[in-house]
Amino acid sequence: MRTNFDFTPYRRSTVGFDRLFDLLETEPRGDVADGYPPFDIVKDGEDSYRVTLAIAGFRPEEIEVVAQQNQLSVTGQRAASDGKDAYLHKGIATRDFERRFQLADFIEVGSASFENGLLSIELKRVVPEAMKPRKIAIGNGKPAERIAASEDKAREAA
Repeated sequence: MRTNFDFTPYRRSTVGFDRLFDLLETEPRGDVADGYPPFDIVKDGEDSYRVTLAIAGFRPEEIEVVAQQNQLSVTGQRAASDGKDAYLHKGIATRDFERRFQLADFIEVGSASFENGLLSIELKRVVPEAMKPRKIAIGNGKPAERIAASEDKAREAA
């Protein structure tokens, strides 16, 4: 059961959170309700993660991993079978799929590996130096004198 929540008051008093509110307000897509292929998300360290998808029956060349902006998309398309096999029971799901993951800001997709029917994708949060907190040293000089001195140099250069 879904209850609608009005984010309008929050939208008015915040800046830059539009994408987050849009994600919260949109209906879940079909790939969220569909549990195929099953996956795990593991936190390996403070800033590193791993997404593992169970995709038995696929070969690495039938899988495509695409990272763009804040989204990771994993698509699997099986090659057409020749139809020679006569199955008595077919329980291994090998249907085509597309699984999408929304990534937070500054999450970079690293390497991907495929082993024993498991696709593992490494993710790492890389915060730019400009976004990291930094301590500002407090000097003993008078800032107004420094500003005036730099303005005089600028006038001389012009």
